[in-house]
Amino acid sequence: MLAVRPYVPADAGAWDAVVEQSRNGVLLHQRGYMDYHAHRFADRSLMVERHGEPVAVFPAHVLGKTVVSHGGLTYAGLISTQALRAESTLSLFESIGEIYRALGMDSVIYKAVPHVFHAYPADEDLYALHRLGARLKRRDISSIIALQESFCFTDGRRRAVNKARKAGLQVQASSDLAGFHALLSEVLCKHDAVPTHSLDELRLLQARFPRQILLYDARRGDELLAGAVVYDFGRGVHTQYLAASEEGRRVNALNLLLAELIELYASRHYFSLGISTEQEGKALNGGLITQKEYFGARGVVHDFYEWAL
Repeated sequence: MLAVRPYVPADAGAWDAVVEQSRNGVLLHQRGYMDYHAHRFADRSLMVERHGEPVAVFPAHVLGKTVVSHGGLTYAGLISTQALRAESTLSLFESIGEIYRALGMDSVIYKAVPHVFHAYPADEDLYALHRLGARLKRRDISSIIALQESFCFTDGRRRAVNKARKAGLQVQASSDLAGFHALLSEVLCKHDAVPTHSLDELRLLQARFPRQILLYDARRGDELLAGAVVYDFGRGVHTQYLAASEEGRRVNALNLLLAELIELYASRHYFSLGISTEQEGKALNGGLITQKEYFGARGVVHDFYEWAL
């Protein structure tokens, strides 16, 4: 039998062990990542145990009478080990519903982990949601390069990369988070946006995960032209932030940076370039997704479900 109970801070070590052993958990789901902004969310995460041993976790917070899994994460949902099977997952979701109903909640917004980020098939949660009558509420589209399959850059993208190489631009691992964050902020400001993470938050996260949160940049001499913050998920990598200056765009610095990162991580399974949708998936930034497709990336959806309790 499975037992479900609220998460408490003393569970952090056990929680992280489940994520590390799970079929579908990544860096984002470790407590050291989730809790950097814990003050912003009313955490109502759950621990799932079998005979006292943790076998799954459910990252969640509450907003009014709604449970979200999790508002501070791109995606989460049920993070499960091999111990969970289809029938046990069905009964588990019934228990999750009972717990949140007892707290006065009336719905769950479920941000499913896209299958490309699974280390092993783990879609029992989606079947359980279907059985419970959940509806698809939102769908974003992300761009992924399947590194172990045949893919290619467009001719124009190859020419741009070669041109940048001939111009003497250099790509390197970097520690200049302040310089990159300033560049990123400048780029986003033109679109009336700001980075999700402040400079201090980014520094904190990198200090907690120095081998998994990495910065690379492209320079001409000492001039910063483009940069990328990469999250290393093990099976693959995700570009959390990308930015290039006006001069960097002119000399194709970001094209070169991405080409060299794709080569650097060529032994992995996937290279994620992130979503290109806006307005909760209702609008597609065609120019942005086309730039990603020029590198050989194709679409994977990020699905949000609404489960009425």
